[in-house]
Amino acid sequence: MLTDDYPGQAPDHARRRLLLGSAATGALALIPGGGTFAAPAQGGREASGDSIRSFRANIPQAALDDLKRRLAATRWPDAGPVSDRSQGVQLDRMQLLTRHWASGYDWRKAEARLNAYPQFMTRIDGVDIHFIHVRSRHANAQPLVMTHGWPGSVFELLGVIGPLTDPTAHGGTADDAFHLVLPSIPGFGFSQKPSDAGWNPDRIARAWDTLMKRLGYTHYVSQGGDWGAIISDAMGRLALDGLLGIHVNRIERGTTLPAPIAMALKTGGPAPANLTAEEKQVLDEARDFLNKGFGYAAIMQTRPQTMGYGLADSPVGLAAWIYDKQADWVFTRGDPERAIGRDALLDNITFYWLTNTGASSGRIYWEAGAAGPKTAPITVPVGVTIFPGEVYRPPRQWLEQTYPKLVYYHRVEKGGHFAAWEEPALFSQEVRAAFRAMRTAQGAGAASEVLTPR
Repeated sequence: MLTDDYPGQAPDHARRRLLLGSAATGALALIPGGGTFAAPAQGGREASGDSIRSFRANIPQAALDDLKRRLAATRWPDAGPVSDRSQGVQLDRMQLLTRHWASGYDWRKAEARLNAYPQFMTRIDGVDIHFIHVRSRHANAQPLVMTHGWPGSVFELLGVIGPLTDPTAHGGTADDAFHLVLPSIPGFGFSQKPSDAGWNPDRIARAWDTLMKRLGYTHYVSQGGDWGAIISDAMGRLALDGLLGIHVNRIERGTTLPAPIAMALKTGGPAPANLTAEEKQVLDEARDFLNKGFGYAAIMQTRPQTMGYGLADSPVGLAAWIYDKQADWVFTRGDPERAIGRDALLDNITFYWLTNTGASSGRIYWEAGAAGPKTAPITVPVGVTIFPGEVYRPPRQWLEQTYPKLVYYHRVEKGGHFAAWEEPALFSQEVRAAFRAMRTAQGAGAASEVLTPR
């Protein structure tokens, strides 16, 4: 149900006084650990049922002052015995980023970028979900839920809002338009941190379906990279009613590796003799990643809480944790500033710090591990784009068992793991092309059905 809070002005909500605030926040007091507590405002109303409430980011200045104090008090490690990235983020690079963070970076500009878009909160399965919702001006736009990953946030998707909702202003046609919904995964950003276990990709997939139906979209499509791709896969595997197809720019290794290759990877044995040169390269890269680049995931899959104490207490520790994987996974390997931009990196890092989500965002790894592998085929139509800087870049033939309705597979020439962030124009073209291929394959019937929100 849509209440009078949507899409009108933000009311006082006692529940959402946690640090971020709507227009009127309560009395605010900093607490140890980088979090912020917000006391309920007088007369605040509790969120109830399936209401949708308007939202604006408004971080208290005291939280920003505390961040600067902590940055100034950083105790640095020694530089270590190597000068490359083989032991992690180099000291000089981290110090350079931190100096800018402390003296040249302005969070309020990032906050204004968020607040330039319509933002909302709604309660699903006991958790408040933050989302951006931008409706296209084109009448036949297709509803699309798009999900970020780790160590990202909705910030990584802001650059594609214009091209996807207003394609005629960005080299596309009206037929390529989308009504765009960008939710924050529970435990990330302004979404609530779950107090119960079980928020695995399947549960998030069902929550996104509830969200889209609550917005009035009975037929829609889904897109994602990183965890967003895993959640989109889960939606497709569940064959949720009304889901017309998915597009992903990250492929799950565990569900697509052919059995002989998976066995060689698991045992460390030799590659099967019949592999092509391309397949052998993918296997070698997978071995290298699992041997040298997988430690972050193993930690979060097993000890997200233990890890979280340092991430909640030290902004530089949090920044290094996030920056390390951004440096590893961008197309410009080792240089995320060139791929994404220094202030854009800090927008995302600061977002994690101010929402104190270093630990809570890592729990999705634990949740997915506890839920176990999901290997059933995905029965909805699927589009895949392979970006050259992605960690795992399987050939098409490896995907056809997992995606029996693979209608679009395309390799592009630039961009990495954070494709929407690194190459927003190219990424938008790929999303349009993938869902255009699905509409062509499915005909002009249900695949293009759009219902106006009630």
